[in-house]
Amino acid sequence: MADIRKYLFARHLRSDANVHVTRFRNGRAVRDGRGLAFWFLPQRASIAELPMDDRDMVLFFKGRSRDFQQVTVQGNLTWRVADPSVLGKRIDFSIDLKSGRHTAKPLDQIEALLNGMSQQLATQYFAESTVHELLDAGIEPLRNRLEDGLRSMDAIASLGLELAAIRLIAIAPTAELERALQTPTFEMLQQKADQATFERRALAVEKERAIAENELTNKTELAKRESLLIAQEAGNARDRAEGTRASQQIEADGEAGRIRTVEQARTETEHARIDIYRDLAPGVLMGLAARELANKLTKIEHLNVTPDLLATVLGELKQGATPKG
Repeated sequence: MADIRKYLFARHLRSDANVHVTRFRNGRAVRDGRGLAFWFLPQRASIAELPMDDRDMVLFFKGRSRDFQQVTVQGNLTWRVADPSVLGKRIDFSIDLKSGRHTAKPLDQIEALLNGMSQQLATQYFAESTVHELLDAGIEPLRNRLEDGLRSMDAIASLGLELAAIRLIAIAPTAELERALQTPTFEMLQQKADQATFERRALAVEKERAIAENELTNKTELAKRESLLIAQEAGNARDRAEGTRASQQIEADGEAGRIRTVEQARTETEHARIDIYRDLAPGVLMGLAARELANKLTKIEHLNVTPDLLATVLGELKQGATPKG
């Protein structure tokens, strides 16, 4: 916006470097350029101010696909003034000589024109494809269509405008259609999730089965080893018992042999003694018996000598005293 100051009957205008100012007097352009500053009389002057910087405008338009589905597009369009003298002749950029503001709305007029042209091109593009094709193709084909179409239009060039850039966000269907389109994908993802869950559970079951089989194998192996251990212990016990029995048998045989030897020696001694006593006289045997008895008796309290015993002893002594013929 130009800065206009009043000094008595004259006024002074100072413009920025990014605007193009044209001063008219009596219907003719007397000054024309960017960033001008000059004095003028309001009764004799008319001034137009055109922006020379890049201007952004919001794009939002709707369309219908070939299969009669509604879609929307949002984005930005950047334009600039290419020829201010041509644009100034086609659109009114006059400013109020008191405030410096535009008397009309030239920028809104330009944006409405560009938006309408973009809407026309986008509508034609939407009608050529189905909603699935539009969504699969993305925004790049539409952006190229809009950029090429707007640059080739004579209406923009004849206005002295130039297209700088077009940026689109996305092609979006309606909320209901978007939910309907999301359903197959959601179901497919859910199926994949279920499949992953099933595979994870199957893997867990397989691991549990492997663990159970491993435990069973270990138990079987332990049982086999325990059986072998029991058999080995039984064999060892049997061998120990047989060894003990053999040892006891050997000891018994040795003891029996020793007893037999002792008894045999005792028997032989007894036989020798009997043989000695066999040839002795009865009196001698009686004497030996009496001596043996006396050796075994520690105390004699009473001694009874009967007549028969005395007669027998005397008879024996007599026979012993009589010399043999």
